[in-house]
Amino acid sequence: MTSYPTKLPRDLAPVLALLPQMTAESRRRLIGLSCLTDALALCLRLSAWDEAIGLYAAALPRREAVWWASLCCGLTAPQDQTLAALRAREAAECWVRRQDEESRRAAQAAAGAAEPAPEAWVAMAAFWSGGSIAPLGLSEVPPAPHLTATAVQGALGLAAIRPDPAQRVRWQTDFLSRADDIARGGDGRTNRGAP
Repeated sequence: MTSYPTKLPRDLAPVLALLPQMTAESRRRLIGLSCLTDALALCLRLSAWDEAIGLYAAALPRREAVWWASLCCGLTAPQDQTLAALRAREAAECWVRRQDEESRRAAQAAAGAAEPAPEAWVAMAAFWSGGSIAPLGLSEVPPAPHLTATAVQGALGLAAIRPDPAQRVRWQTDFLSRADDIARGGDGRTNRGAP
């Protein structure tokens, strides 16, 4: 028997609370389920790749979710990627390593320069991970709890279609395999095949 992924919560309800953009149809599919892994298994059985990605984006700890998005964006990055997009991904990865206010604010600055690349969303996911989203010197304004997951989903949605929209499902299943590896304590660099 496979052990429960150590980085994921068991309860589905708090994960769904971090997915306000999930469609009513997707939520209906999950009625009656209380365990996150049961919801993930159902999404995978139904080939509901977007929903499964959303669940992982909301369920993984923020640090791991940002790392996952950065890793996957790197996989689909074009050879002629802009320097701004590369710097945004590097800024997000710096935050993953340090998780301090300086690296979080640097990720925000890098994100602005990288729009509309998926890497901009990765950097914003790091910025929205905590702290205040108000400009320095103003009263603190915490980010809404769902923003990191939303940004991770946005990054992965764009990254999956960037190389070739026809290969979207292939990339989504690759991304999900890496998320599962991260949830089990791995670094996501080894793709263990379709989830």
